[in-house]
Amino acid sequence: MNDPHKKNPVFGVGVFIVVVVLLVIGTVLFNAVRDKREYEEATQPQPASEAASEAVSHASGAAQ
Repeated sequence: MNDPHKKNPVFGVGVFIVVVVLLVIGTVLFNAVRDKREYEEATQPQPASEAASEAVSHASGAAQ
């Protein structure tokens, strides 16, 4: 009557697969956000005042 309840190994494998998939998704998202920030820092646009002063210096150099 009191048969011991057998553990189902398929449930453990399913949990393991779900955990691995979540880790992979998290790693991909983390790398994407980090690479996006690095790219934005590397290609940061110049402020307008610096661009205007460079244009004036180039124009005055060409006029001489």
